[in-house]
Order: sequence, then structure tokens, then C-alpha cells
Amino acid sequence: MRDWLGEAKAKQVYLVLRDRILSGAVGFGAKLATENELALQYGVSRVTVRRALGELARERLIERRRSAGTRVIYRPSPAPMTADISGVLANLAEMGRRTAVKLLSFNYVPAEGAVAEALGVPANQLLQRSVRVRSVDGLPFSYLTTYVPESVSVTFSEQELATRPLLDLIERAGVKVGQARQRISAVLAGPEVAAALDLHSGSPLIELVRVVYDRQGRGVEHLHALYRPDRYAFEIDLVRSDAAEAAWSPVMRQDGGRNDKDKIAAPKSPRTKAKPAGLRPPR
Repeated sequence: MRDWLGEAKAKQVYLVLRDRILSGAVGFGAKLATENELALQYGVSRVTVRRALGELARERLIERRRSAGTRVIYRPSPAPMTADISGVLANLAEMGRRTAVKLLSFNYVPAEGAVAEALGVPANQLLQRSVRVRSVDGLPFSYLTTYVPESVSVTFSEQELATRPLLDLIERAGVKVGQARQRISAVLAGPEVAAALDLHSGSPLIELVRVVYDRQGRGVEHLHALYRPDRYAFEIDLVRSDAAEAAWSPVMRQDGGRNDKDKIAAPKSPRTKAKPAGLRPPR
């Protein structure tokens, strides 16, 4: 019990210090207080502080040197990733071109459960399943699991999927993409995803489920995406609507979702209205 309490306290100290570093409250090159000072500040033991600092060092947020103390080595990404929620399709291909991708797995599996229902395909129909990790400036920020119907996926190879945006490949297959529907939530990182995104197991992630449809309303891609919230954010521009008091309507950016003011810090933009879980094809 005592060891469990120590780990819980270490986690709390780690989260507080991590938040201060990622938010910029403690900037690059700044020295942290000594273990004794931090222990006194947070009312914990030096062992607890040492555990917390060890996790920060493992994530390469700080550097610890016996003679020089502990200093912050985290720098915010110079090219942060953002996505305009109102411009879903315009943003998909652009993101594929701006980032690097690592293909972790590629195979064919029978359609089942929520994926089969969302794509509107019969159970056991073959779907191409791929798992990829996207990075920007060498830093991983998303873990992507996609399903594409076999009739579409047979037109591109594993090698092409590792080097080209999936939306480009789908359209090259002759599919006329019409629209997409997505749901955004939050989850905790499991061991496999945490390792791929260079995170601590149990870290919070942004979860997105997106289904892309062709112009006839047929599902052509099911995406389950997990994002590091310190390296990725969703934004939406809103305009006051005259239809109802205090109502807002989304505005699609003309640049496909990017502008010079995009930032990646914790999402601070207006939020869209929450929708019930579960995706259905367009009516």
C-alpha cells in the first residue's frame, strides 16, 4: 500500500511539473528547483520527487546533471499541427503531405462490429487494415488505424500507403469523395499506443473516429485516430448566426485549415456541439 501511495504522489508531481513545462510557464533552459526544494514545495519525500523527475527525463522534457542540476530541454515544435474541424476533407490531404508516416502493420481482415456498421458493408467482407504513426519534425503525434473496403484498397500497395496520403490513393482508385463524419472524444493511452507515441502508459489522448463517404453515400474509409494533445489540436472558426439567439455557425477556412496563427498548445478554440456516439452513413 505504501509503495502504491508513493507512485500516486509521484504521478501528481510529474503531472504538475509537466504541465508547467508544456505550457511554457517554465521555459527552455530554465533550471528547476532542487529535489529538497521540490519535496518541501509539494509536501512529499525526495524519493517521490526523484521518481517524478525521472519520468520527465525519460520523456526528454528535462536534463539532469549532478554538477549542473536539472534544466528544461523541451522546446515547442516550430511547426505545430492543427486541424480545422469545419474543413475536414480539405485538411486530410494537406496533413498527409506535411507530415512523415511510419507504417506499422498492413493486412486484410473480415469486417465486423462497429466498423462494418459504419462503412455499411456486410459482415466478413474483407477490409484492408493499416496502422500508421504520423510525425512532424521527427516527433510522433498521431496513431492511426484505418479500414478500407477491398474493392478500393486493391488499387494501391503497402509501399504506396507508406509514402502517400491515403485520401490521394482512394481518389486515384476512381472514388469521388463526397463527405465525412467524425466524432471527437478523449481516451487514455494503452501500452502499445504509448510506446508508439513516446508517451507514458495512461497518458490522455484525443480520440477521433471518422468515416469518409463517396458521393453515393457509400463508406470508403473508417479511421480511428489517437493524437497527443501537446502536439496536435482541433480548431474551428465560428460566426454569429442570426437563426437563433446566442448561436454560432462554423466557417470553413479558405486555406484548408492552416494560417500563420495556428498554435498547438492545449486546445483553446471554441468547441463544437457534442454529438451522440456512433456514426451513420449520410441520409
